[in-house]
Amino acid sequence: MSRGLDHIVHAVRDLDAAAALYRALGFTVGARNRHPWGTHNHLIQLPGFFIELLTVAEPEKLSGEGFAALFGGFNKTFLDRHQGFSFLMLESRNAADDARDFGIAGIAASGALQFEREGTRPDGSKMKVGFSLAFVREGAAPEIGFAVCRQHHPENFWNAALQQHPNGATAVAGAVIVAENPSDHHIFLSAFTGERELNASSSGITARTPRGELQIMDPAAFHSHFGVEPPDVAGGARLAALRIAVRDRAALIAALDAGKVAHFAHMGLEVVAPPAAMGATLAFVPPT
Repeated sequence: MSRGLDHIVHAVRDLDAAAALYRALGFTVGARNRHPWGTHNHLIQLPGFFIELLTVAEPEKLSGEGFAALFGGFNKTFLDRHQGFSFLMLESRNAADDARDFGIAGIAASGALQFEREGTRPDGSKMKVGFSLAFVREGAAPEIGFAVCRQHHPENFWNAALQQHPNGATAVAGAVIVAENPSDHHIFLSAFTGERELNASSSGITARTPRGELQIMDPAAFHSHFGVEPPDVAGGARLAALRIAVRDRAALIAALDAGKVAHFAHMGLEVVAPPAAMGATLAFVPPT
């Protein structure tokens, strides 16, 4: 089964500052949420995809196995060294089936795990949201968390009002991993995305999923494509960039300028570099 992009985690040490940054970027930012294992988040929704701004606010709760270790503990370790994109999740229709397939492929890190939390609507009312996840691992990318995610109450989660952004963002276009040798990750990328046919080029390899592309580039190609320094991959591959489609370049630039966020044009993209984006590279894709 082919799996589209579901969400990406932007791990930060100061969640309030991250929420303020994304508002300055021209996004509509959701309310603060809390997980039982001590992580807190804000979500930025796009159709079928969201950015999860996340911090470890209550590290004393990071005990035990399951989500506490695979998600909370992973992000704590990541934040000890970096800020930026830490975790990528693809969509799942059945997490138990996906976990079985990942086991056969030799990349499973867990069976299907489920949790619920209370969420807050824009009007302040409360509702339940629930998720099933199956975690995977790529030995050559220990600094990236991977999982698939199925939502159990999508009608409570997705909100059209939260998908209206002053910067004109309309959809996720893709996520980008940087690796010393992209071809080394070919088998993993195919098994994780469910895409048998991958595109290979001098820049790296690409899986075209039902919702956005997942690309793996070498450091030189990343610098060429985005005009920023690639992350250090001495310890393994890193999740480096998110590409976001926008409907109008003028509206995007007006929002970035109003928010006083540094940005520059590069190869048809409008780029916000890691120093301005708390360790992440955000690349906006205007209409052609």
